Amino acid sequence: MGRPYGKGHKRKKTGERYDKEEDELEDKQVVEETTEEETEKFPELEGIPIAPSAQTLKKPGVIFVLEKASLEVAKVGKNYQILNSEEHANFLRRNNKNPADYRPDIVYQALLSILDSPLNKAGCLRAVYVKTDKGVLFEVKPYVRIPRTYKRFAGIMLQLLQKLSIAAVGKREKLLRVIKNPVTQYLPLNSRKIGFSHSSDKLVEMEKYVAGVGGDTDLVFVVGAMSHGKIECDYIDDFISVSEYPLSAAWCIARVCEAVSKKWRVL
Repeated sequence: MGRPYGKGHKRKKTGERYDKEEDELEDKQVVEETTEEETEKFPELEGIPIAPSAQTLKKPGVIFVLEKASLEVAKVGKNYQILNSEEHANFLRRNNKNPADYRPDIVYQALLSILDSPLNKAGCLRAVYVKTDKGVLFEVKPYVRIPRTYKRFAGIMLQLLQKLSIAAVGKREKLLRVIKNPVTQYLPLNSRKIGFSHSSDKLVEMEKYVAGVGGDTDLVFVVGAMSHGKIECDYIDDFISVSEYPLSAAWCIARVCEAVSKKWRVL
């Protein structure tokens, strides 16, 4: 496990905080396995279960692994920030780095696509793992409420990489946490691990592809969260392409979720 970035400067009261409500409704966090008294204190977010039901746990599930996510922390001026091509282009050029490689918005859009999907709301998502291009691996719980704006998301990622975990509001439950590599130790033994690349020679129709996978098999989807290039993971069983055209990570994930939802009859 890597050391936290920076020295963990205290945030000002007026600064962004993960547990602050957005528009008094949007950023209420959902916590796991609350008691009846705790449920009154921390109401559930409508439509997203606090934990998968016992019936869902008996069925196979889905795991997403987002590889090569651009989430690099650097001190810009007096503050530590997540580098991105839009705000830090001049800083990156001065340090002989290509601004086009710094796209944290890609992993942000990918996480929104996963966590907002009907597949997740139905309790079919087991876990999400994100590995940065620097090799830092962290877990995102399926019931996390990702902020609706990128700016607040970047603040959360900065806090996560500095403190190594982020807990739910008023709870000790860790919604996001940095974990040890490799990611394979967290994947089910009977799972089918599927990677995606536009350069793959195996072009498939996603609905037919997932329909051909055994009904008792967990599905692990490995998606690149970078602006260009190809993921190279030795644990992937099958590399496929889901379109004749290059797709963003979010669009690729949307196709995957839609196909699996139809297979498992999630409406």
